[in-house]
Amino acid sequence: MGRNNKNNYLIQGTILAVSSIIVRFIGMLYRIPMTRIIGDEGMGCYTAAYELYNLALILSSYSIPLAVSKLVSAREARREYRNAYQVFIIAMEVAVVVGIGGCLIIFVGAGFWARFGGEYDIKIPLRVLAPTIFVFAIMGVLRGLFQGKSTMLPTAVSQILEQIVNAVVSIFAAYYLMKEHNASENIASYGAAGGTAGTLTGAVAAFLFLGFIFIVYYPHMKRQIRKDRTDCLELPSDTLKVFLLTVIPIILSQTVYQLSGFVDMKMFGSLMASQGMTREERTALYGVYSNKYRQLTNLPVALATALGTAIVPTLSNNFAQNDMKGVRTKIASSVKLNMLISIPAAVGMGVLADPIIRLIYTNRENFELSVNLLRLGSVAIVVFALSTLTNGVLQGLNQMKLPVIHSAVSLIVHMILLFLLLKVFDFGVYGLLIGNITFALLVCALNWVSVARFAQYKQEIIKTFILPTIASSIMGAAAYFIYEMGKVVFRSIFLSFFLSFLSAIFLYFMLILLLKVVTKEEILTLPKGAMIARILRRLHLI
Repeated sequence: MGRNNKNNYLIQGTILAVSSIIVRFIGMLYRIPMTRIIGDEGMGCYTAAYELYNLALILSSYSIPLAVSKLVSAREARREYRNAYQVFIIAMEVAVVVGIGGCLIIFVGAGFWARFGGEYDIKIPLRVLAPTIFVFAIMGVLRGLFQGKSTMLPTAVSQILEQIVNAVVSIFAAYYLMKEHNASENIASYGAAGGTAGTLTGAVAAFLFLGFIFIVYYPHMKRQIRKDRTDCLELPSDTLKVFLLTVIPIILSQTVYQLSGFVDMKMFGSLMASQGMTREERTALYGVYSNKYRQLTNLPVALATALGTAIVPTLSNNFAQNDMKGVRTKIASSVKLNMLISIPAAVGMGVLADPIIRLIYTNRENFELSVNLLRLGSVAIVVFALSTLTNGVLQGLNQMKLPVIHSAVSLIVHMILLFLLLKVFDFGVYGLLIGNITFALLVCALNWVSVARFAQYKQEIIKTFILPTIASSIMGAAAYFIYEMGKVVFRSIFLSFFLSFLSAIFLYFMLILLLKVVTKEEILTLPKGAMIARILRRLHLI
């Protein structure tokens, strides 16, 4: 599995990116009926529970897979299959211990975490979520193993399966619990618990799938181990030490990075309460910000997350072999592909914010606020995409501490700025928007300085940033015009938006080809690149 594709990380990254976008799209879709069922207040509870849960999940969802893939990839490159398998075993033992510990901390301490989180009513959904931490910890090791062997397919399929089960169970469980507890004063909390029940069920389904894949693949892995003739066998204690030295900086980096969301939740709840806003009002506003604005802007960032995951093992390989040219080439390709998607996504969401909110969320409560947040905050797509990708680049360059330091510095600035915006200037939920963007922007700037230093990397500007921005601006103006004209002609928001959306995609694609933003060589690196290149050549576009 994977040796033939180990250098074509863009294909593996694209596989993971497509699955991540599908997963986030499904996540966005199922939140529509959930919002109708449990309302903005219930979604505020649901998201607040997730912010705390995500902190506990960092180890199993982000850190362990990344550490396992990085260490397994380095050993596979040297054909040290026994050492690679030992990494897997050690990681699994650590995951079991940490998963059980995280589960107990969240379940037993749910009341404390609910109070600590800003008086959101999240005790019940947190307890439902708690076992998911253990499932994700074990599943994270399996995903990391396959990613280290340069195949993202098991991870991609398991993510899609997980989200489908999650969506179905969340909707039905939320409806059932709201109906059963409609007389309870904690009805919003029970509705949120229905959503978190879907998360647990989806995780179990994905784990069973990955377990089946591992059983099928295990005989091949044993054959590799038997053929291993390396004399450099690692002691289990040494493997554990290396694993911990790899995983701890990733944990700290992801913890600090994810803390910005928790800080937003905590400070907004506390400061708005001090200004006389009721719990229901601030929970509903936080639900609009987190469920509508952040959920939508996170959809395109899936590409950066996938590329950041895919680039770590391949950069580790190149860096270990002192192939700095390969390192710089992969960084440049990843950043360019990232910007080719995130810049038009940001422009498109900004200019079409009104129809997007109208079509997705039929509930007109807080409608103008939702549109304004998406319109003003769509730039967050670009800065979060860059900051997420550059975190992965630095980890691939073995600069594990730098993302921690950069995120910590940015978090301190974020807390000070957010306090001023909420308490002094009374910006309300718009303060969260500004703080969200500036946090990622500062992380991104600090990361870029370090990437340039340690990879001797100089970023190409014209084709990576300027031309995609020009193409996106023309696309955005055309999309807005077509949408407004469509409303007059068709008198249908859906038809107008659909026509505008398709026209925008076609126009942007033509513009980046006419402006020669993408070369034939870059097209060939994509999945089915040869076929795409042949079609474009026949159309005289390249």
